[in-house]
Amino acid sequence: MDERILRELLGRVRRGTASVGEAVERLKGLPYERLGEFATVDHHRALRTGMPEVILAEGKTAAQVAAIARKLAARGPLLVTRATPAQARAVRRAVRGTTWDPVSRTLRKGRMTLPARGPVGVVCAGTGDVPVCEEAVATLEVMGVEPVRVYDVGVAGLHRLLARREELERCVALVVAAGMEGALPSVVGGLVGKPVVGLPTGVGYGASLGGLAALLAMLNSCAPNVTVVNVGNGFGAGFAAGLMARGSPDRG
Repeated sequence: MDERILRELLGRVRRGTASVGEAVERLKGLPYERLGEFATVDHHRALRTGMPEVILAEGKTAAQVAAIARKLAARGPLLVTRATPAQARAVRRAVRGTTWDPVSRTLRKGRMTLPARGPVGVVCAGTGDVPVCEEAVATLEVMGVEPVRVYDVGVAGLHRLLARREELERCVALVVAAGMEGALPSVVGGLVGKPVVGLPTGVGYGASLGGLAALLAMLNSCAPNVTVVNVGNGFGAGFAAGLMARGSPDRG
């Protein structure tokens, strides 16, 4: 869409011959911005999906991550995942006010202001699962959704989970992380009538196969309210649960 077409569309909205909803639909795919030959930054992703483009730092140089972060932060909230300390230093030099969390390996600045229907619980079986849970927490906070942490409540000591059931009940959705045999999402799903996003982690001994055992267990859950993301995908789990908490955007 060039400037002439954009001006024509906006003129039709002003004259009342096109609705605001029609204009939004036309503009959803724009704009994007090319950064050399290494990136094409999507500035309208929040309009389409409810969340700005998020930077996966893995596989990128520190300079590339910093360049992309500078462009995204100029237009809205910023979230970078799976960052190394070197990448974090480069981003913090490029974007002032960015917060670095070495546990979740995330960088962030700002947050969205869309209303949420309630908080999202982030639950994990053991302390070894905390880093991937904190990635989900960072995602929720950038989305403007309150996280409720319920950590180290695995199936080897279910009394710990039952003691915090009231916290689970006040959440509108739950991210539940576990390694080993990956049983915790099924247990939580059987306790509360809320959507549960199972988050398998790579924590466990040899036969856990780097999280594959937990992934398969969660996919075979007998609790019908459990759905599952990929191994270690804290961002995806947090994003999905955050959308559940916010509900459908007004397309009016």
